[in-house]
Parts: sequence; structure tokens; C-alpha cells
Amino acid sequence: MRLPDMTRPTADAVESRLTYTDGASRTVFATEVEVPFPEGRLIVSRTDLDGIITHANDAFVELSGWVRDELIGKPHHILRHPDMPKVAFKDLWNTVSEGKKWHGYVKNLRKDGSYYWVYATAVPNIRNGQIAGYTSVRRKPSRTRIDELIPVYRQWLEQEKEKIAS
Repeated sequence: MRLPDMTRPTADAVESRLTYTDGASRTVFATEVEVPFPEGRLIVSRTDLDGIITHANDAFVELSGWVRDELIGKPHHILRHPDMPKVAFKDLWNTVSEGKKWHGYVKNLRKDGSYYWVYATAVPNIRNGQIAGYTSVRRKPSRTRIDELIPVYRQWLEQEKEKIAS
């Protein structure tokens, strides 16, 4: 499913062209504005086997900046921030498609170009012995761990760019 290109939210927003694993691509705009994860809340979403959002709780809707109807039926990569390396999501999908639980820190892009960090846990939903979809629960992340991961993710992004260039 192709997502529409974002509209530049502010003059200082940085433009990026993202290409997803399904081959679709999209222009996004990111600002330096971070929205803090709300205290005491959990973000919950479910997807089908292709990563299409089938459920979004109120906290997810509020923090993403999208309205529920804009999220349901869209690929979860609608939240992909250009600072996130593809390898992080490859690990997520490889892990959950093997029927295992995945944990990780993710920088998500809001509809308005700002961002928020989460500590995500994704699990496969098993029905009759088969994976029927996935559930992700996101909680407030550790600022210390985010600060440790920013240079790691930056290095992984550089490695991805070098691989593409070679």
C-alpha cells in the first residue's frame, strides 16, 4: 500500500525519501521537535501479517498525531522516522515471524514531522498454531538508553548508505 507523501510542516523540516521493504517509497519531513512519551500510558497496536494496522488504542492515536481512521488499514511504517536504520526493523520482523517476542527502542515520526521515542515489545498473535498477526505494546523509554542508541543507529544508517553507494 502506497502512503501519500507528507506535506512540509515547517520551513526548517528536513526532507527525506524513504523506501520500505515492500518497495513503496514516500517523502517525509522531520523536525527536531520531540514529543515526550506520556507518563502512565501504553501504546497498543495490532497488525495483520503484512504489517497493516488493524487496531490502534487511544494513546497510539494521540501520540502519533494521526486520527484513528488514517491509521487503520495503513502499513505500520507510516510511523517510520528517517533516523531509524532498516536493520532494526529487519530484526523485528525476522524475530516475530519466527514466533518470538521482540524488544527494542524506536524513534517514531508523527504526522506533523515531530517525533517520539518508545520502548517497544512486539509479539506474534498465534491462532490455531499459526501466526495470525502481531501486537505491539510501547512504553516510556529510558532516556539513558536512547542516548546510548542514537550514535549506534546513526552508525547503522551510515553503513546502509555506504552499502547502497557501493
